Order: sequence, then structure tokens, then C-alpha cells
Amino acid sequence: MLYSSLCLDYLNGELMMKLGIIGGSGLYDIDGVENIEKVNITTPFGEPSDSFTCGTLNGQKVVFLSRHGRGHVIAPAEINHRANIFAMKILGVTHIISISAVGSLRERIRPRDIVLVDQYYDRRRTAGQDTFFGNGIVAHIGFGNPVCPELSAFAAKAAKESIENSDDTERRVHITGTYVNMEGPAFSTKIESKIYRDHGFHVIGMTNLPEAKLAREAEIAYATIAMVTDYDCWHPDHDHVTVDMVIGHLIANTEVSKDIIKRIAKDLKDLSKDNPCFYALENNIITARESITAEVKKRLEPIIGKYCK
Repeated sequence: MLYSSLCLDYLNGELMMKLGIIGGSGLYDIDGVENIEKVNITTPFGEPSDSFTCGTLNGQKVVFLSRHGRGHVIAPAEINHRANIFAMKILGVTHIISISAVGSLRERIRPRDIVLVDQYYDRRRTAGQDTFFGNGIVAHIGFGNPVCPELSAFAAKAAKESIENSDDTERRVHITGTYVNMEGPAFSTKIESKIYRDHGFHVIGMTNLPEAKLAREAEIAYATIAMVTDYDCWHPDHDHVTVDMVIGHLIANTEVSKDIIKRIAKDLKDLSKDNPCFYALENNIITARESITAEVKKRLEPIIGKYCK
């Protein structure tokens, strides 16, 4: 595959925005998506979670990916995040919105609330597949602020507008929050949940931190819209939560997510064409250029091509 034929698009020298959405397969059914095309991509890091659904929404090019595969067949620890993000880069995606179901660690963050995550805490034991680098090339990205502030603020605005124009005005949007990335597939013990609360963390999930790291390496602006389905097991009422209740929250969250995505797509063109996320690797590839082999350059061409000509 000639990656260069698929990567970033320009018109009259100006970057053309393309929105990537990672979430559940239910997000595919957004009214108004046109010119739909299914795309299968193989990457140097293996197969992505699923085929990509490409199309146009409110005049904006969009790319959808089901994180766990259609039918939810991939467990959190089995997700090939490197392949997912690498493929997004090949498809020319400039911005990724991650829609994620999470548990709440704070009383004030209620089921069906929306949290714009701005920090992460890693609790996984199998971390190590969160980078495109190694095997002949070394780079160290800055990750103090792990999501794109501009995209996150933009998504928060869209979420607030969506709620204001819905029948579910009891929802709240929290514009900051720390996401604890646990490993799963089991949920937390009560003492783990208590410790997360003692540390001041806000929500918990199993998938987002690898996406954020890899998107930064791929120089893609990334933001997470965390949709709360339940309180974690610290809550006194946790044992009374039923599967039907959680599914009800999931369905409702999916519907509001669709509206938020439509709003983001409509105005994505207004975001900065000179976002710092687009230059995250600049000056951060440590390996001497003459020491980078032709094999490495070929394998990572969509990621490092502009720095290793």
C-alpha cells in the first residue's frame, strides 16, 4: 500500500480536516451520513478492530471505528490500539473524538453525565503496546497535557448545546476530569475504588489511555467524551444497579453522542489549522536520522515521513 496516497489532504495548500470517531458500533447509525464506504486496512502493527466506515456528515469527512469490533467481540486488553490509530493516520484523520462508557468515582458525576477527560492515571499491568517507536527508532513525546485542549473545549461546547436542545436537561457536562485506565476485564474491588476516590480521580474505564498516547505520536488531535453509565463499586447503591439500568444509560448515551458528533462535524472546519498536536513529534525523534534504516522509514512513513526525508 502506498501510504502517501491516503494520508493528509490539502486544498490550495490548506489542511483539510477529517474527523475520526472511535466508539461503539451504535454510533454508525447517525442520520445524515452520506457517501458511505467501508474500508479495510492492514497496518505494520496488525489488524484494526474492524473495518472503517468512511463518509460525509454535515459536509465534513468522517471516519468511524468500532473499538471492540462489531458485536463487541474484542476485550479491552485485546484491542490493537496501534493498528487502530495507525490506520486512522493512513486515512488522513486529523482529529479523533473517542466516545467511551465509564464508571463514576464522584457523587456529583451522575449516570448519563458527560465528562471531558483531561488527565489519565494508568493502572494496567500489560502496558507496553502504547507506542509506534522502538525496534530501531526512539522518540519521546510530551504528554503532560494528554488531550487536545482546543478539541476538548470544542467537544464540551457541542455537548452542552446538545443537552440544551434535548429533553434530558438533567444531564451535566463536566469540562475536566481524570480517567483511571484499569486493565479489566473484571471491574474494581471496593478498596481499589476507594483508593481512586481518595486520590481525587473522577471516572474509570479500560481503553482510553493507549488511544491518547498513540494519537499524540501520530500527531492527531485527540479528545475523549466520557459517558457515565453507573457509579463504580464504591457507591452504597452499587449492588442495586441492574443490567437493565446500565443498558438504559448506554442507549441514552449513544443517542446523545450521535447528536454531539453531528455538531462537532458541522463546525470542525473552524478549528485551527496550526494545532500544536500536528507537530507533536517535531524535535522529539531522538534517533539520529542517518541511523534510521530504510525498513523503519518505510514502516513508519505515515508517522515520521515528514521528518525523515
